[in-house]
Amino acid sequence: MRVFPMGIKGDTCHTYTHHLLSAAARDLIPLTHLTSMELHRFLLGLCAFLQAYSVSTESTCKLKAKFNLNSYKDVKKKVTVGGMFSVHQRIVSGTRNTSTLPVSSGCEGFNFRTFRWTQTMLFAIQEINARKDLLPNTDLGYVIYDSCFTISKAVEGTLTYLTGQDVAVPNYRCGSGAPLAALVGAGGSDLSIATARILGLYHFPQVSYFSSCSALQSKFQFPTFLRTIPNDQHQSTAMAKLVLHFGWTWVGTIAADDDYGKYGIKEFKEQVEEAGVCISFSETLATVASPEDIARVVDTVVGSTAKIIVVFASDVNLNPLIAELVRNNVTNRTWIASEAWVTSALINQPGISSVLGGTLGFGVRRAKIPGLQEYLLRLDPYDNTLTEEFWETAFNCTLDYAKAMRQARLSSANGSLSRGARAVPEGLCNGKEDLLQLHNTYTDVSQLRITYNVYKAVYAVANALHNLEHCVVGQGPFNKNSCADISAFEPWQLMYYLKNVKFTVPHTAEEIYFDQGEVAGYYDIINWQFNDDGELSYVHVGNYTGKDPSTAKMEIWNSSIRWNNEPFEPPRSVCSEDCAPGTRKGIRQGEPVCCFDCIPCADGEISNITNARECIQCGDDYWSNEVRDLCVPKIIEFLAFGEPLGITLIVISAFGALITIGVMVVFLLNLGTPLVKANDPLLSFSLLFSLVVTFLCSIVYLGEPAPWSCMTSQVALALGFALCLASLMGKSVVLMLRARFLKAIRERAKAAAKAAKAAAEAAANSDSPDVIATNTTTTTEVLAPSGPEVDVLTFGHQRLMAAVATLIQAAACTVWLIILPPHPVKNTAAQNVKIILECDVGSIVFICCIFGYDMLLALVAFIFAFMARKLEDHFSEAKCVTFGMLVFFIVWISFIPAYLSTRGKFMVAVQIFAILASSFGLLACIFLPKCYVLLVKPERNTEEMMKPRPKPREGSTGTSASLASSGTSLNATTASTVID
Repeated sequence: MRVFPMGIKGDTCHTYTHHLLSAAARDLIPLTHLTSMELHRFLLGLCAFLQAYSVSTESTCKLKAKFNLNSYKDVKKKVTVGGMFSVHQRIVSGTRNTSTLPVSSGCEGFNFRTFRWTQTMLFAIQEINARKDLLPNTDLGYVIYDSCFTISKAVEGTLTYLTGQDVAVPNYRCGSGAPLAALVGAGGSDLSIATARILGLYHFPQVSYFSSCSALQSKFQFPTFLRTIPNDQHQSTAMAKLVLHFGWTWVGTIAADDDYGKYGIKEFKEQVEEAGVCISFSETLATVASPEDIARVVDTVVGSTAKIIVVFASDVNLNPLIAELVRNNVTNRTWIASEAWVTSALINQPGISSVLGGTLGFGVRRAKIPGLQEYLLRLDPYDNTLTEEFWETAFNCTLDYAKAMRQARLSSANGSLSRGARAVPEGLCNGKEDLLQLHNTYTDVSQLRITYNVYKAVYAVANALHNLEHCVVGQGPFNKNSCADISAFEPWQLMYYLKNVKFTVPHTAEEIYFDQGEVAGYYDIINWQFNDDGELSYVHVGNYTGKDPSTAKMEIWNSSIRWNNEPFEPPRSVCSEDCAPGTRKGIRQGEPVCCFDCIPCADGEISNITNARECIQCGDDYWSNEVRDLCVPKIIEFLAFGEPLGITLIVISAFGALITIGVMVVFLLNLGTPLVKANDPLLSFSLLFSLVVTFLCSIVYLGEPAPWSCMTSQVALALGFALCLASLMGKSVVLMLRARFLKAIRERAKAAAKAAKAAAEAAANSDSPDVIATNTTTTTEVLAPSGPEVDVLTFGHQRLMAAVATLIQAAACTVWLIILPPHPVKNTAAQNVKIILECDVGSIVFICCIFGYDMLLALVAFIFAFMARKLEDHFSEAKCVTFGMLVFFIVWISFIPAYLSTRGKFMVAVQIFAILASSFGLLACIFLPKCYVLLVKPERNTEEMMKPRPKPREGSTGTSASLASSGTSLNATTASTVID
């Protein structure tokens, strides 16, 4: 009850004081503790104060602006429900002239879709008022404002709604009509954020049907905001799940430059990027986009390789971009639509099938509302200014006769009209046009999704009011279990019931309740499919359901989806194709992680999954296959007996051993002949035996290495060559000593010859007949003394020397076998794809010492043989040994680079070839000439042939064979002198 109205006049103070005294007397005002005189004086003073205050306010308060709002009103009911819809798409651009009085802007761009939402609210209120089970004793009125899809108009409407009159007075409710229940609106998220901040100041309930922005879930900022549309967290999650379901890793995003677009696309990007999806581009659409901005976005879309584009925007913001895409014929893209435009007829314009065909989007729950279409078709064009504008826009005519006349005159050629034209001018509506023939968004009730949200929002408010009205006295939720009065309740009291309301929506049986102001997430997945005539069908191809985004489930029927280019194959949208097994991802510098190069795994590494980040190293006994997606056992390689190379080496080795044995047989058969006896038969047989050993030990190198074969092959080779070379050294030492001895004889003979010649010349010069000089010396008579005078080293010395040299090698080999013996190993480093089974020598020091010792014996034998090479007779053994040693050195010097340049089993083959070649070289050079004499020229195997050959030169040397066989004697040149 307002006790003191504003604007008290001076002559009325006494009248009001009289009324107040009467009220105090009836205990209506608790001032009875004062005396009548005191009370009278107090009231007169208070009245004077209010009178002065009224004069002051009248002189200082001014009305700054009056809002220009389109609205529907019916406030002559018990409770008034507010509503706010974007019936127009934008406000009319003003002149921005600061020199004139500002006026509230008008609106333009009539939106049939949102006008249908407005009529749905009116239909729901009419349906509720007609029901007997819901608010039976209360009729609902309404105040609905047009926000024109702009924040400023939404704020104007909110202030006007709260004030209760067209002049907005903040903090005051100036009307005296029915109490305000709640505001259903205000459409877009930006608009609801603006209105919710104002309504929250007064704890005034707001139920939105279209504002899905996740920012509105904050109860700290928006304590009285509720909504019947799912939170965009659900939609962002659903879009992310859709992208991941089809394996798209390269997507572009376009968002409206408002809270709805920014928050929605931000949450989507966070989820997909966490799952490994990359964003090709991210563009924004301004609320009022310039042609330059639209062209920039189109260029970005065309220039990107991303085939999937996610759009979080309203149909109003997106429409200019779609028109430009159609004009530029931008095809081969699949669009992911948010619920704000997925079923919007504003987007569904002619020619979009090539651009938007195959679009996938998320639509809120769809429902059928019986009686709504009939209500929409019963629209009275003269009921309201908005209705008139709708009628004129829909039928392209005017309901204003004067306006029709002016238009007719302007279109007339001479500016005059006929009598018939003046009666019914062209372009005049008669108000009886058939709405059913429009076939536009207003009359299309096939996709009632946001419309259904409006319907649910109105019913949520009605059910909350019903619960408030039927509160049981003494059991209420407020102070002292009190209840609110349906005729005079406070907004915060209704807020309590709205937060806790739970009801079943008529005709659909959907149960609605709010959890912190939110409803459960549910979306139909919609596919845009065009028929041959270009008609669009919204085909239901899946669902998304969940109370919480983290536990939500999505079902997609892939077979029902029709794509833009390939009807039955989902498009691929990747920056780089998947890396197949056998390769790994190589990140490109400065590019998103989805853009990468596929680098083949290195040898010995594999990757057995798609898009592997690293290759896996195979084990020591395994290697990668050709594709490098599987580790396979390495090929085990050794020089086997049965392979062609092994058989060849066995044949050659056996042939060499048989030839050597054959030579031994020849020597045994000719053991008593001069040639055999002249060459120390025992050393010859030891030499042949050692060659048999070297020939046969090469066979042991074949086959899979084993401990016994590794030790046998190395030791047998070392001892065989040691015995062979020691025998040759023994022979060479003797030959060298003989050569030195014969050199001394040669010098003595030369001196004797010179002395005899000098004596003869002296005799001739004396002319004395008594002196006669005779020279009976012949070349064959210059013979060395036999036995010890010639051979300081006997056969026994040679044999002892060979035995000692061999025993030294045997001792070294024994130590080698005891300390670090050769053993088989798996060589995995020589060749990547093979395991080479070979013998490890155990110790490099030992192997170098042992075979170095053999080389020392060979070098000594060569030096001694080379020094004795000038021994001349029919058979020169020194030359044979020299050539044999040269062949030996050449073979083993050539062996070193050949061995080092080969790998695997061919290293063994090279080693065997070196053994065989050196063995054959020694056998041929030393024994072939002897066998030739013994087998082919036996007539030369005589004592005479073992003697020196005649030498025409003075100072000729002897031969090794003749000196050893006949025990030569030296006859000095004699001269006899006969003296008469």
